Amino acid sequence: MDRQAKAPRPLDGWRVLVPRGGPWGDSVAANLRAKGAAPVIAPLINFAPTDDAETLASALADLAAGAFDWLTVTSATTVDVLSSHRAVIPAETHVAAVGETTAAALTAAGYRVDIVPHEDNSARGLLEEWTQATAGAFPLKVLTLRSEIAKPLLSEGLRRIGHDVRSVVAYRTIGVPVSEQVTADVASGRINAVLITSGSVAEQVQLQLGPLPQGTLVVCIGPQTARDARAYGLDVDAVADDRTAESLIDALVRQADSLV
Repeated sequence: MDRQAKAPRPLDGWRVLVPRGGPWGDSVAANLRAKGAAPVIAPLINFAPTDDAETLASALADLAAGAFDWLTVTSATTVDVLSSHRAVIPAETHVAAVGETTAAALTAAGYRVDIVPHEDNSARGLLEEWTQATAGAFPLKVLTLRSEIAKPLLSEGLRRIGHDVRSVVAYRTIGVPVSEQVTADVASGRINAVLITSGSVAEQVQLQLGPLPQGTLVVCIGPQTARDARAYGLDVDAVADDRTAESLIDALVRQADSLV
């Protein structure tokens, strides 16, 4: 018996498209390599300043002045916007984060978090838990900061139950062209799986790389992302149990195991 032989890893031989760069992409790539995969980092989206900087600046000034009872934050990118503007959140203004990743970003930036959904890390989950936590307090003044393309589910839900909501675009999401090599690798089937981390990523996958070859797995980070991916015409093979990078990779591993 060769004692030097290594046990096979669950994703040995797999090439996996990672659609985001930066620290998140690097971390996911490292986790994929630990499981035997060869990650291909190809950022498909980037973030740009809002087209209405004056409205954002006015909202952040009102936030600092204590004009809002609550601030809702639905992405880590929004936290970047708060940090870049050196936004001040008064002690009396509560903060709701859409999920653990956003909450972690807020904490790392020096902001506190009062509510994070325990199970459903989405705008829908935040709305449900936020409503329970603030039962009987009406109307509250709420500032919601969002991407230009984000669905207004949270803002509309808060207005529907009687709160005074100011919804402000904090940033824009834009597509990033991938290299010709990545396009060719996907088209030829040399990419075994594509990770989908948001509806905007799903849109770019379909626009730039679709239709994907039969046999290329599509793995989504959560139920809403999976719905968005299907709406853009992608066939979804697996959905992460939680909206975390670890859960996303676990879903890929389970799907890969099922094919053996």
